Amino acid sequence: QVQLVESGGGLVQTGGSLRLSCAASGSIFMINSMGWYRQAPGKQRELVATITSGGSTNYAGSVKGRFTISRDNAKNTVYLQMNSLKPEDTAIYYCKTVLQRTPMGLEYVYWGQGTQVTVSS
Repeated sequence: QVQLVESGGGLVQTGGSLRLSCAASGSIFMINSMGWYRQAPGKQRELVATITSGGSTNYAGSVKGRFTISRDNAKNTVYLQMNSLKPEDTAIYYCKTVLQRTPMGLEYVYWGQGTQVTVSS
């Protein structure tokens, strides 16, 4: 099996910064992409940022220029550096990974348990 362990959430004031981490472990042959999604109360889960194994990134327009996604392939870990945080960034942040468990295997999607980010005004 595969486990995703997230860390780094918390409470911060407007304009502050946080760094989220998500480490994948278990039966992993190759991680194809990793990303962060968030869900605010009463809203649908939405994409925040993704990064491929080659380092290509994609950001939601609302976070572009403020958030930076990166990954350490050797550690199977993805990071999200969040700067200039706003109250509207308040949400549960979920890590998502798309990976193969064997060389010729199918792709699997795994989600982390979520970490709360709260930005006070």
